[in-house]
Amino acid sequence: QVQLVESGGGLVQPGGSLRLSCEASGFTFNHHAMSWYRQDPGEGRQVGATITHIGGSTNYDDSVKGRFTIPRDADKNAAYLQMNMLKPEDTAVYYCNAMGRLPAVYGTDYWGKGTPVTVFL
Repeated sequence: QVQLVESGGGLVQPGGSLRLSCEASGFTFNHHAMSWYRQDPGEGRQVGATITHIGGSTNYDDSVKGRFTIPRDADKNAAYLQMNMLKPEDTAVYYCNAMGRLPAVYGTDYWGKGTPVTVFL
């Protein structure tokens, strides 16, 4: 059974930090690129950060570049989102995504249930 379980969300003041975790199971972790998306109420999900299936390359949305990083740990089948210098506009539900990147798993697209992050004064 495929599972992506996010954790680490919560309340934080502007300028603070949070580290989100995404624990993966039920699929070949190293065959999938990992991403973190976020969604504001009433809006669609937007990708914030992506790391390739072998961890060699990352990509960040301009809104989080320089503040967020997306490491992954193949031994733990986990991906993380380290969020620093948080701003009120970072408030959203954050979702972990795994997308197949090798031919055997092209088309696979898995999602977690999300973890909320609230940045408040």
